[in-house]
Amino acid sequence: MTKPGKTGISRIIAAAAYSWKGLCAAFKNEAAFRQELLLLLILTPVALWLGDGGIEYALLIGGLFLVLMVELINSAIEAVVDRIGSEQHELSGRAKDIGSAAVFVALVNAALIWFFVLVLN
Repeated sequence: MTKPGKTGISRIIAAAAYSWKGLCAAFKNEAAFRQELLLLLILTPVALWLGDGGIEYALLIGGLFLVLMVELINSAIEAVVDRIGSEQHELSGRAKDIGSAAVFVALVNAALIWFFVLVLN
């Protein structure tokens, strides 16, 4: 008989602990994550200073958080691919390239949001 998984508040606490562990691992092992986190920390006060109201704050800061989220997913993809093996394989390279492209698109998205909100508004 299998032991049932955690439920309720204990599941939420365990999930938060796993999430914190993942954030710490990304910070420790991923230079790009550290750079993008620094960007978020620097630009958040700028967004609060230059933005005009809740919607603009949400757009400016939300675009930066999206970059971090995509970077976390990209790092997870890279870790899984690296875990599978160190030999060169077309699909492994494709997975890593697509993950990197997703980060690039998120960065372009953030830059466009900042441009539209702060320059064209």
